[in-house]
Amino acid sequence: MAQVCWYFQIHQPWRLKPYSVFDVGRDDAYFDIPEEYDFANSRVLRKVADKSYRPMLQLLWQLLQDHPSFTFTLSLSGVVLEQFQEFAPDLIALLQDIVATGRVEILGETYYHSLASIFDPEEFAVQVQMHSDLVAELFGVSPRVFRNTELIFSNDVARQVADLGFEAILTEGADHVLHGRTPTRLYRSVGEEALPILLKHYQLSDDVAFRFSQQSWAAWPLRAETYTHWLTAPFGADDIINLFMDFETFGEHQWEDTGIFSFFEHVTRWIEHTEQARFVTPSQVLMAHTPQDVFETAWPISWADVDRDLTAWLGNAFQNDTTQKIYAVKEALFATGDDRLIENWRRLQTSDHFYYMCTKWFADGDVHAYFSPYGSPYNAYVNYSTVLADFFGRVPLSSAEEDQVHQEPILYEKESQTQTEEDGGTISVVAPSLVQ
Repeated sequence: MAQVCWYFQIHQPWRLKPYSVFDVGRDDAYFDIPEEYDFANSRVLRKVADKSYRPMLQLLWQLLQDHPSFTFTLSLSGVVLEQFQEFAPDLIALLQDIVATGRVEILGETYYHSLASIFDPEEFAVQVQMHSDLVAELFGVSPRVFRNTELIFSNDVARQVADLGFEAILTEGADHVLHGRTPTRLYRSVGEEALPILLKHYQLSDDVAFRFSQQSWAAWPLRAETYTHWLTAPFGADDIINLFMDFETFGEHQWEDTGIFSFFEHVTRWIEHTEQARFVTPSQVLMAHTPQDVFETAWPISWADVDRDLTAWLGNAFQNDTTQKIYAVKEALFATGDDRLIENWRRLQTSDHFYYMCTKWFADGDVHAYFSPYGSPYNAYVNYSTVLADFFGRVPLSSAEEDQVHQEPILYEKESQTQTEEDGGTISVVAPSLVQ
């Protein structure tokens, strides 16, 4: 009997308001977008709550009542929980009822959905603890398993997460790291920590998250019976099918009229009735399985785009310029002791700001353009940089920090693949390279 692990990520950033050079030195309310803007944080949150969060959480609640063995996993960024508390407090109450069943696992992550694991391990640890504290406060549980922002993973990230006391981590089942192995096994990280790793089965996950409503897809319309067969027929008792996706898949990315809610309900009921698979959480996987093989990568991977790397956030000069600047001022910032400045600094770290600057395939109107409140990556860069101009004006920088803020960005690239010996064989690995 195969095991199915549903995991859903819930996140909304604090978006920046339109900020001009005339605001510099006058206005530090960077995230207070007037309600009349379509991308106002309050409007976006309420819209997505109506289309996705509320109906899907209500469906999940009902399925928990109807099926005693049904279980699933959630991760909620600290910044989305802030917005739930401010704009849709009923969602907090609904989530509390769901978690109180004892059959829903909440994962740890960075409070601000940031890239701190790449740039600042110390800040990463602080943000992870902030998130764990908020989860404990709201839901009375302490996360045992971790998911990094956008499933970012590397050997170094695994070490950081193990040092923080987590028992396992989730990431992408990237083909170039698996080298032909299956993503349906429990793996472990390299090194002494040997952190267990659950890998996303991206083909089966993306069948729901991306392809479900594509009429050009050969499997469209996807029936619950068909998908359940895909989840059960090829797999056995040792297989863990990790279906990881954004929560907004249900109702926002795949609209209600596509039948996505009915599809999920029928898949759940079909699995329960046929008893050909069972639902599990990451912690349940850890109790039933022992990692048998190593999953290692020196260069960070993620679940973004076909590249499965960091280029969605660090793929061009816009992104590298802004990320390096925001992390360069930490020492001077904390010396001020100004809580408002520090909070703004952390909100400015949210990965979405850099995602909006991504230029990969933007002209084709791909998923990057869909999520962005800006007309172009250049507009996103200009707005963020103008906010930084005001922010840096409020932080007394040393001459060395001034130089860092104004230096040319470092470009993150991949070296050509190298060969490494492991167990008598050869595998390809990708290592990071910094190019000035």
